[in-house]
Amino acid sequence: MTAQASRSDHDPAPPDIGDVDAYMQRLGQGAREAATRMRRVDTAAKNAALLAMAELLEQARGEVLAANARDLARGRESGLEAALLDRLALDDARVDAMIDGLAQVAALPDPVGEIDGLRSRPSGIQVGQMRVPLGVIGIIYESRPNVTLEAASLCLKSGNAAILRGGSEARDSNAAIAACIRAGLARAGLPEGAVQVVATTDRAAVGRLISMPEYVDVIIPRGGKSLIERITREARVPVIKHLDGICHVYIDASADLDKALAIAVNAKTHRYGTCNTMETLLVDAPVAETLLPDLARAYGEHGVELRGCERTRAILGDIAEASEADWQAEYLAPVLAIRVVDGIDAAMAHIERYGSRHTDAIVTEHYGLARRFLAEVDSSSVMVNASTRFADGFEYGLGAEIGISTDRLHARGPVGLEGLTTRKYVVLGDGQVRR
Repeated sequence: MTAQASRSDHDPAPPDIGDVDAYMQRLGQGAREAATRMRRVDTAAKNAALLAMAELLEQARGEVLAANARDLARGRESGLEAALLDRLALDDARVDAMIDGLAQVAALPDPVGEIDGLRSRPSGIQVGQMRVPLGVIGIIYESRPNVTLEAASLCLKSGNAAILRGGSEARDSNAAIAACIRAGLARAGLPEGAVQVVATTDRAAVGRLISMPEYVDVIIPRGGKSLIERITREARVPVIKHLDGICHVYIDASADLDKALAIAVNAKTHRYGTCNTMETLLVDAPVAETLLPDLARAYGEHGVELRGCERTRAILGDIAEASEADWQAEYLAPVLAIRVVDGIDAAMAHIERYGSRHTDAIVTEHYGLARRFLAEVDSSSVMVNASTRFADGFEYGLGAEIGISTDRLHARGPVGLEGLTTRKYVVLGDGQVRR
């Protein structure tokens, strides 16, 4: 028997779920009912479900990896590009990371039910705010099957119900992981509707998921720009998202040049395909002639292609000219645009015009300029003397994240457990009546 025939024999078609609209409505109803029940689930029960999922995933490791192998084979046959195959692939190390991630989320403090800001009023009442779940969260994502478990764990720990729709390229992997999630919920006595993985690859399911405000409270898309643009354009429920990660590092004339070199190289070369990777470097004119040659050598060692403004090219010589499109580019590749600027105002003007409000950093030893940059740059993360690669939920101490938001409402920056909750006012009295 050939390898192809063997794979076909064990490559089941997606389940027949019947009418997509009716199926999605059933998921929505189940999620809404589960969200109501989740409000009274205590931390111990949520943690028990997460730890059960970790144990079940360990037991199902072989099945999950076999399912992933089928997804990878289909992806190769259909011409899926190398970067997407890498995101799709699971191995023992990635399964270990998924199991560890469940344990880490279980160990995080539960934000639900926290009351803060409690203060007494002249009437005698006390007024504060309680943190509560958002309700039902729909998450739409591509390629990475580990997102199925990450999203499930964060939504569950924050007391929400979740409807997860992964990409068709990861259908078997997601189905195998979903089985562990369902079994973990059942073992802890939690409603099956608390986490549901959409079982159909029909694109109509996405359209239905984002247009059910009666069942879904918020949508979180994770994937390429075209996916997020579509969700933003068509959704009838609020969306937490970011479109681009056009991140900048500005090196001020007062910067410690050793710090500047290390930060600028790390921000670009640590990983190329992430949304917090620097795509444009801005260098203050007084230090450009000293610093740019050292930077160019360092980038050359990493195979980074440089594109520069006229002043940059005058210093570095034979590099490509940066076009208007380069200042607007999220390369997600070993390509970097460089501009020499005249001071912090010119740098901030460039960021205001071309930035995506994701993550921007200044390297400076001038306290006043650092404060100005923090106050005036309108991005979800603004940094002083640190690499943009730190814009990450784990690095921020959130334990994990569901994504990064460049919106102003409801959450901004890395979205962890607290970002998946909202607040309501609570009033404590002792028989007071308003007069």
